[in-house]
Order: sequence, then C-alpha cells, then structure tokens
Amino acid sequence: MRDEDTFEEMLAELARRREEFRELRYVPKDFIDRLKRLGLYRVSTPRRFGGEPMPPAEFLRRIERISAVDGSTGWVAGFGSQLVYLGSLPLDTQAQLYADGPDVVLAGGLFPVQEATPTERGFLLNGRWKFASGCMAADVLVVGIPGDDSTSGKPRGALVRPERLRIVREWDVVGMQGTGSFDLVAEDVEIGREWTFIRGGTPVIDEPLYRYPAITYAAQSLSVVSAGVARAALDLAEGEGSGRGSITGAPRLADRPYYRAGIAEAEAALRSARAYFYEAAEEAWQALAAGGPVGDEQNAHLRLSAAHLARTAAEVVGKVVSLSGTAAIYREHPLQALLGDALVPQEHAFLSPAMYDAAGAVLMGLPPTVPAFR
Repeated sequence: MRDEDTFEEMLAELARRREEFRELRYVPKDFIDRLKRLGLYRVSTPRRFGGEPMPPAEFLRRIERISAVDGSTGWVAGFGSQLVYLGSLPLDTQAQLYADGPDVVLAGGLFPVQEATPTERGFLLNGRWKFASGCMAADVLVVGIPGDDSTSGKPRGALVRPERLRIVREWDVVGMQGTGSFDLVAEDVEIGREWTFIRGGTPVIDEPLYRYPAITYAAQSLSVVSAGVARAALDLAEGEGSGRGSITGAPRLADRPYYRAGIAEAEAALRSARAYFYEAAEEAWQALAAGGPVGDEQNAHLRLSAAHLARTAAEVVGKVVSLSGTAAIYREHPLQALLGDALVPQEHAFLSPAMYDAAGAVLMGLPPTVPAFR
C-alpha cells in the first residue's frame, strides 16, 4: 500500500465519480493510476519482478469494498489478480513485461477464440474478441487463440500491446456499465511465440501465489464484486427503511414486519455466503503456506463458494428491490443501478450454475464436468 494515497480517500473519490464512469462506459486511466498507487496492480506480480503478492482473501476483501461503492470499478480493479494467468510465460518474457515496474494492468478478451496463422516467429492475428473489460487503461492486452497438441487442447492467450489493436466501443448494457468491456480487433498483427501462454498452464514461477489455481482466482475476483454490490443494497435498504412513510400514508418501511424480516433474511443469506467464500479462500492459502498444494476438493469448494456467492448476492439485491415499494421502480433510484450490477457476475461462465454440478462431481470423487475448473 502506497503512503501518499489512502484507500479511504480513493473510495471517497470513487463515490463522487461513479456516475461519470457509467456515462463514459469505462474507468479512465487517471483513476486506474490511482489504484496502481495503492498497489492493487502488483498484488499478483511475481516477487522476483518487484511484486508484492497478497494472500487472495486479503485482496478480495479490498475488491469487495471498492465494489460496494461502484461495481464496475471493483470489476476492473479485480483484474489485479489476473497476472497469475501469465505465470506460464517464459521467464525472459516476464522480465520484459515487468521491465518498467511491477504495476502492470492486464485486460483482454479471450473469447471467442480466433484463428491464428503460424509464422516463422510466432502467430499472425486476425479477428475480433468480446468483453475486454478494462481495456481502455490497460498496459497489455490478451486475446484468445487456439491451442494445439502441445497445450493439451487448452487455448492460448496472446499478449499484445494496446496500440497494436483497435478498440470498438460496443458496450450497451444494464449492469456493470462502467467496465469498458469493449471489443478488440486485430488486423494482421504478428506476435512472437514467446508472448503466448497456455490458459491454466503450469507456471514457471515458484512462488505460493502461483501455486494457487489461476482460473479459480479469476472466478473469485469476479464473484466478490457481487458481494460488494449486495452490501451496498442492504446498507441502502436499512437506511431508507427508517426514512419517510409511504405516499399512501402507510407506515415507514422499517415499521412493517415483512420489511424487517425480509431484510434480516437477506442479511443472513449474504453473510453466510461470504463466510463460506472467505473460509474456502483462507483454507486454500493456509495449505499453500504450509508447503502443500491446493487439492481438488479444496479447489471445488473455492469454485462452489464463488458461484454461490454471486448467485446469493444477486438474489439479495432482487429481494431488496422487491421489498422497497414504488420508490425503487424509478430509473434514478440507486437500487436500479445496483440491480443491474448484481445481475452480471452470476452470468459469467466462471460462475454459472454449471459450477454446482462440477463441484459436486469432484466432491464425490468424479472428474469435474466443466473444462478449465482450476
């Protein structure tokens, strides 16, 4: 954490600017630079390259706090975890990547995987990729290309400097409006093979964080955003419930038994899902700190708790809206933005309902039923 800038000051600025980010449809570079100064983009940089690796649960709690102010900024800040994806890059390539310092902002769109023509030095890229959240302020972008026999069927990620790609600003959505999840377009862009990595491949970095399952960590970083959004909805509900009465003359929300009971039930649901989520993250990290691996069963709990948190948080926000009366139907009501933001994480492939089946299979001693489960 940098001394010249505090986390609380950043949150205060974010509260002032979140509407600006939604209107822009992305988090601008000046604010990403502020997150850099707070160290959020070096928490998964290898220590050997100047990084300050942070236990996942500690990082995830910070992303949750950001998301309680603005889900879109939490989503983009959460990508600070995703440099672990790059652990299978050759060491020389990683040294070049971090040559200017450990604070590297990664963004990109891995899907749909686009064909890449092999060349003498690597690959020629042509294609268009979706959902490149955070691409407007990224230091390096990744796009997805097919794997081959040497990748065991797993796709490759190709790292490209932003100036070599074209960004198409197509992002008109009801939730996470400020994530800048635009399209990336490559037109005859050649990259060296050494700038590609296997998604979920074996890392060449021997540090504890790089033994934490990379795809699982990405799923957690997305899921925890929903917890922050749900926290914001509950805080709003508990504050507004004590406010004015209904326009019909009915009692204040806080004076209605169904409202009190419903909000209490939502509190219990969110706190329970969070407890499972952080418990799983902390137990996995303890296993690594003790010199062991994150086992298949531990990974199943990581994936299950992440999917469950995203789904529970969305249900909590929906419940708050359903209890809040006619005030919440207006577009300008803050619950409308929170409802849209809560919808998005549970729709991500990493957090889909299929994760319940996959985790259940592993817990019963069977192979996971979805690819890229760890």
